[in-house]
Amino acid sequence: MQKIISIANQKGGVGKTTTSVNLSACVALAGRRVLLIDMDPQSNATSGLGVQVQPGQMGIYDLLLGSAELEQVCYPTEIDNLKVVPATVDLAGAEIELVSQEHREKRLKNSLAQTGEKFEYIFIDCPPSLGLLTLNALAASGSVLIPIQCEYYSLQGLSHLLKTLKGIKHSLNPELSVEGILLTMFDGRTSLAAQVRDVVRKSFKDFLLETYIPRNVRLSEAPSHGKPVVLYDSRSKGADAYVGLAKEIIARNKKSTAPLKQEQGGTE
Repeated sequence: MQKIISIANQKGGVGKTTTSVNLSACVALAGRRVLLIDMDPQSNATSGLGVQVQPGQMGIYDLLLGSAELEQVCYPTEIDNLKVVPATVDLAGAEIELVSQEHREKRLKNSLAQTGEKFEYIFIDCPPSLGLLTLNALAASGSVLIPIQCEYYSLQGLSHLLKTLKGIKHSLNPELSVEGILLTMFDGRTSLAAQVRDVVRKSFKDFLLETYIPRNVRLSEAPSHGKPVVLYDSRSKGADAYVGLAKEIIARNKKSTAPLKQEQGGTE
């Protein structure tokens, strides 16, 4: 069965794109057929996989506005099982253009209905906002993976985000669930990282993933080479972490993911 997972958080700088690129790559290298959709106008997920879109080539913007079919905007990557729908410069204006479109929140969902079982996993890299681009991603998804940086400010918005997701579940996508909360930029040398982990474990224990992503130089260097870290340096701690995350996600999806219900406790 096909699984569509949005990687989302309204806060920037928490590792959404890093997770989108590296999780997609590792799941594909595990033998699954994977599509990564870059919904962020910054297009970092596109470049992070080494895909360079030339002027005039189509991407997610064209799919959302109905001027292209899905198969026309799927580009190959260095990994055989992994394709990407790239973001282009036009995407920055897409939210304004979508306002006047019929079923504007479900443009992506309707387009992905064309995929059938071609892809086993579809990951969507969302922008750091809850605008129409992110709403399209959430309307199309079965679940949401939420990366949070191991810092206090990242905790502040987590309860709000989960409440927002519950609202989207009730109004837009009744099938939406939480894939998990992923701790990123974890530095075991600091007490703060452990404190953040403990708070999330206590307040959101149903959602916290076992895998966490450490701070790692190779992980930071890989995007400048247009490669996921598992291809850039397969022996690095960052590569090990994302291989572990891919295994956990695949294993979790043999079971059911956590339902969106009232979280226990809070951080605000």
